[in-house]
Amino acid sequence: MSLQVTIDPHSGFCFGVVYAIEVAERELRKSPVLYCLGDIVHNNMEVNRLRSLGLVIIDHEQLGNLSNSKVLIRAHGEPPETYQTALKNNLELIDASCPIVLHLQNSIRQGYLEMNRKNGQIVIYGKEGHAEVNGLKGQTNGTAIIIGDENDLPRIDFSRPVTFYSQTTKSVEGFNRIVQMIRTRMEEASGGREIDFKWNDSICRQVSNRSGHLRDFSSRFDVIIFVSGQKSSNGMILYRVCKEVNEQTYLVSALKDVNPLWFRDAASVGICGATSTPMWLMEEIGQNILKYGK
Repeated sequence: MSLQVTIDPHSGFCFGVVYAIEVAERELRKSPVLYCLGDIVHNNMEVNRLRSLGLVIIDHEQLGNLSNSKVLIRAHGEPPETYQTALKNNLELIDASCPIVLHLQNSIRQGYLEMNRKNGQIVIYGKEGHAEVNGLKGQTNGTAIIIGDENDLPRIDFSRPVTFYSQTTKSVEGFNRIVQMIRTRMEEASGGREIDFKWNDSICRQVSNRSGHLRDFSSRFDVIIFVSGQKSSNGMILYRVCKEVNEQTYLVSALKDVNPLWFRDAASVGICGATSTPMWLMEEIGQNILKYGK
């Protein structure tokens, strides 16, 4: 029985990641070495490809000991402290921050100044410790309250003003749910007085709109192979979306993770991935899966 393998054309790098990689490749054509602050993308296969071209991944501690070099800022963005370190150490920053993330950083910085005047709070719906969230929190001198889910709501003082933002890769449904919970608790704490609560839906639709598409895509095949790096927050969310629709959904990071037994009774296989998954990797996996149907 021949095996039909289809790669989702809408999967793969989002605009911000495409831009960051294009910037890195352009710089590496001019220089044999380019430092990058953190993994340029949450995908080991793509990181290894760029390493072979001369990209060197460093952390913030190593940045502090680096001088007279070029350093790439990836799509996730960075807090102000990183730019201060670059000035002090005579580092040339190649800023490939996603424009959507930069806009959000600016919005949070303005919101923080306003909340300071009101004794209010900046609250961000996101993953604590995530690179993008670190950059966002940095716009508030580290004072923003990070909410991963409803269990973190007690961190907020509901008697004080709140301005609420979101990490760009979170789900719209989750964001709206937290908005309603915060509003309800602020109203309960107000004793009938008017509450001061603003929220900003800063979620990237290029990312969030993939959920609906992947639900449809996952329903059309016997087996779904979801390709993503384990460190990709967006990847884990989208993998669960596929798994909810199609129980025969398997998460892989590389070709070596694929198990031929998954396709024993399958006639069709769909391959999709995260916003940090390169198309070349999905194509490589797809070509090898075809062999199992022969």
